[in-house]
Parts: sequence; C-alpha cells; structure tokens
Amino acid sequence: MRDILITLIIFGSLPLILRNPVNGVLMWVWISVMNPHTQSWGFAATFPFAFIVAIATLFSLASSRLPKTLPVSPITYTLIVLILWMNVTTLFAMFPETAYAQWSKVMKIMLMSLVTMMVIRTREDVHRLMWVLAMSLGYYGVKGGLFTIRSGGVDRVWGPEGTFIGDNNEIALALIMTIPLLRYLQLRSAGRWLRLGLGAAMLLSALAALGSYSRGALLAIAAMIVVMWSKSRHKLAGALLLAVLVPLALLFMPDRWGERMDSIGSYQEDESAMGRINAWHMAWNLAKDRFFGGGFDIAEPRAFFLYAPNPHDIHAAHSIYFQALGEHGFVGLALYLLLLGLTWRSAAWIARHSLGRPELEWAQQLATMIQASFVGFAVGGAFLSLLYFDVPYYLMAVIIATRVLVAKRQHTARHAVQGQLESRHPAVRQP
Repeated sequence: MRDILITLIIFGSLPLILRNPVNGVLMWVWISVMNPHTQSWGFAATFPFAFIVAIATLFSLASSRLPKTLPVSPITYTLIVLILWMNVTTLFAMFPETAYAQWSKVMKIMLMSLVTMMVIRTREDVHRLMWVLAMSLGYYGVKGGLFTIRSGGVDRVWGPEGTFIGDNNEIALALIMTIPLLRYLQLRSAGRWLRLGLGAAMLLSALAALGSYSRGALLAIAAMIVVMWSKSRHKLAGALLLAVLVPLALLFMPDRWGERMDSIGSYQEDESAMGRINAWHMAWNLAKDRFFGGGFDIAEPRAFFLYAPNPHDIHAAHSIYFQALGEHGFVGLALYLLLLGLTWRSAAWIARHSLGRPELEWAQQLATMIQASFVGFAVGGAFLSLLYFDVPYYLMAVIIATRVLVAKRQHTARHAVQGQLESRHPAVRQP
C-alpha cells in the first residue's frame, strides 16, 4: 500500500512539474531529504523516483519562460568554484574507481542545488521550500520523539537506512538543523493549532536527537539553542522555558544515556573517538603531502597505511572539515569554509536590513533561524562525514533568494522616497 501511495504521489506530480520547474525542485527536495521510498517495503524502495523527477524538472526548466541564469551572489560563485575544484581533485584521486562512483552522486546533488538556486526566486517559493524541508525532516523528528518516549529513552533513534541520515549521529544532526526551521514556520503561522503542532514537533525532534545517543548532537543542540535564544525577542520568557524543559528532558533519559554523554570528557578512553582523531591525522597528513587531496572516498587501508598514526584503525573522516581537507586538500577546505562564511554573512545582512521593517519581518526571522540551523550543522558536522549533505545547500539557495528580495524591496523603497521628495521639491530633481 505504501509503495502504491508513493508512486501515485510522485507520478501524479509530473504534470505539475512540467508546468512549473519550481514544483519539480520541491518534489526533488522532498525525495532527496525525506527519502519517502525508504518507508516502503516493496518495489518503491529501489525505484528511481529521484532520477525521473530530476529529468522532468530539467526539461521543465529548459522549456519554461523563467530566467535560466543563476542569481548573482558570492555564495553561488564560490559553490561553482568548489564544484569545479572537486572535479579537478577527482582527476588526481588516490582511488579512482570509488572516487568516480562518489563523484557521480555528489555532482547530481550539486546540479540540483544549482537548479534550486536558479528557480527559487519569490517569497512564496522560499516559504514553500521551507515547508518541504521542515516537514521532510520533521516527520522523523516526530516519529523519533514518540519512539524515545515509548522506549523510555533506552533504545536509540535511527534514520532511514541507506540515506545521508541513516546513522543515529546523522539523523540527530539533521533534526537539530530542523528545529530552527520549524520555529520559523511557527512564527509565520497564524492558526493556533498549527502553531501548537509545530511547537510539539520541535520538542519531539529535540527529544529524538537526544534519543539518538549522539554525543556530537548534544554539543550541537546546545550551540543551536544558545543562538536561537540570543536572537529571540523574548529572552526572559525563553530562558524560563529552557530552564523548565531542558532539565525535564535530561531527567527523562536513562542512566546509560548519561554515562555515554559523560564519556565526552574522557574521549582518550573511547575507541570511537580515538578512531576519529586517527582519521583526522590521516586527512591532515594526506593534504600536506598531496596538493589536490585524495579525491572522494579515501577511507581505504592504503591511505591509512601511508598517512595515519595508527594504520590499522580505519575510519571515515567523521568531520565535514577533515573530510573536505582529506578529499580536496587545503584549497577545498578553504573554499568550503568560505562558502559557509558567506552564507552566514548574507544571513546577517538580511537580518540587519530587515530589522524594524514590518514588511520584511519574515526575512529577518528566516535569516536568524537559518543562522541557528547552520550553527548546529557547523558544531555537529565537526564529528560527522556530512560534507555533501544536501540540506545546507538548499538553505544556501533560500538565503540567496531572500537577500535578493530584501535588496529589491530596499531599492523600491528608496525610489518611492525619492519620488515623494521630487514631487514636493521640484528643485531637487536631477537634470
């Protein structure tokens, strides 16, 4: 039944996609982020839905009257340079066969990220994309939160198998990134029951993140909460709410959860933590030796034999930063950090130029919540191999579109003021 339902939804969306490529991007994001086909058990689990939607979206874009150019933004240019650099490093990959297989997957993500930046241009498009992102991941937050309550926090929360967020650590980080997005939707929703439902989804997502038993998630959610609180207009009420909810959530979790979190301070005795540090040393040494890095997928015995302090402890990078460093060298890491920095700076620009303007309140709220989401990603990503996780790239597209909209609004307002001055004082008109 689930297979049939998913198939009907996706194939039923094709006429809408062909009518407007924005619908294709929204459907692509839903498939790539939520992976609804993984919730089935039959033919839909392996059916190439994403490929079909991508082809339909590209065809719709090519045949539509929408602009075919990317928005002018330092974020866009930096992402393009990073993509080109990834192609260069692939040519010099240590393990060509596995590198090309991963290259194919990553380039599809990057292509659709650029398409998203190309077609998401209006406030309505931005809002719809935020709903799709928040609901796609919020589904697992609500599901995981209820599972944690039912099990008393004893069993771990896992994500959909075979996806970016299948591991317990990865689903935890994804949910932490989702909480600020849900908060934005709550702020922009008028219905009382809808606001209450989004609030419940936020709490359940936080509980699901704790129920993942991810130590990195604990650090990430703490950082994200601090940023959300610092950007709130009601700091006292927020502090009181956190003072009530945080202790309750921590007290709810069993002793084994507390023991695992306590191991953060004694990481030297933890095999998993030491394995990650060994992988970080390997990535650092490899990047110093190879200007182009090792290319995609370097978690291979030969790489660890050549560059790791412990050649027998083979681990994935478990860090977006060391993953970029090991796979694409210091240049790749610099480009990725620049991309994150430009995104943060653009979000700060939006928040600053929207503050105190009622017609742009939505943009100010959106920018600050995306900043909180990126803080969670930046902290939690330090311990996970999620360099190619697509959600941050979609959020970059949202920031680019929102900045363009705010800039246009400012331009229109300046011209309106100038027109009023000229009508009142003809002498100020330019010859």
